[in-house]
Amino acid sequence: MRPHEFAELSAFIAIAEEGSFRRAAARLNLTPSTLSHSLRALEQRLDVRLLQRTTRSVSLTDAGTALLAQIAPAFSSIAAAIDGVNAFRKRPRGTVRLNLPLLAAQMILAPRLGQFHAAYPDIVLEVAINDGLVDIVREGYDAGMRLGDSVELDMATVPVSGTQRLAIVGAPAYFAHHAAPRTPHDLLAHSCIGYRLVAGGALCRWQFAKDGHALEIQVSGPMVLGTPGLMLDAALAGVGLASALESTVTGHLAAGRLVRVLDDWCPPFAGFHLYYSSRRQMPAALRAVIDFLRAGEIITPQNSG
Repeated sequence: MRPHEFAELSAFIAIAEEGSFRRAAARLNLTPSTLSHSLRALEQRLDVRLLQRTTRSVSLTDAGTALLAQIAPAFSSIAAAIDGVNAFRKRPRGTVRLNLPLLAAQMILAPRLGQFHAAYPDIVLEVAINDGLVDIVREGYDAGMRLGDSVELDMATVPVSGTQRLAIVGAPAYFAHHAAPRTPHDLLAHSCIGYRLVAGGALCRWQFAKDGHALEIQVSGPMVLGTPGLMLDAALAGVGLASALESTVTGHLAAGRLVRVLDDWCPPFAGFHLYYSSRRQMPAALRAVIDFLRAGEIITPQNSG
């Protein structure tokens, strides 16, 4: 097989599996126009249409479905064989694309970027920050990082932090004019700073549990913000109450900038997990990332002041 024929077939497989020229281009590190050119060349050479394309979707023709069924396993075996050679290297190489929320990037990844590069200089780490829930397979990422209870059940997961707790906090200036809530239901009478997920647009409910009794409260207030950092800033400014990870507010609590309430309604829960598809052959570079983060000591962000 000639090199350009191999490239054309690789482009076809990526587009067919991703269902998108844009995602396939990201997967192969190419431009969408380059992929489109490769696909047209392949269809002209085979004298058959392989994909039906519209402005919004890409789907396989009958000929494309038959071709993909024949060549995808072979290309997968080739990729696995090549990556198997990578295992014999002293240092794995390749690109690993991660998707994670800003807080996880600050807590887990940022403190160790220098160490990771020193240990694996031949791995290109491409990181996308997204606080919403992301389908990493559909979007072309190798792995993602989310709190353990928000990861899909069909994903393989590895814990990369200890357990976490939520803290409901407000500034002393806020409590100077509002009585502290005694139960989660009391929050309905308070100004609470909302958080809306980037993906899906859902307004997050505040979750509580005590003595085996769990409940969710749909809070309301003067602000709905898109990042935990902005929520914390608003709470510090006396706007209202915020729900935050305990590890991000310990310094503020110790310094008296924030006051904690409903502590007995906030039990520990699963911390951050790295997750990835259990249905794909794992590249050596991704395995190196997983082992590095799993073995690492988690450093919590320091509060300012």
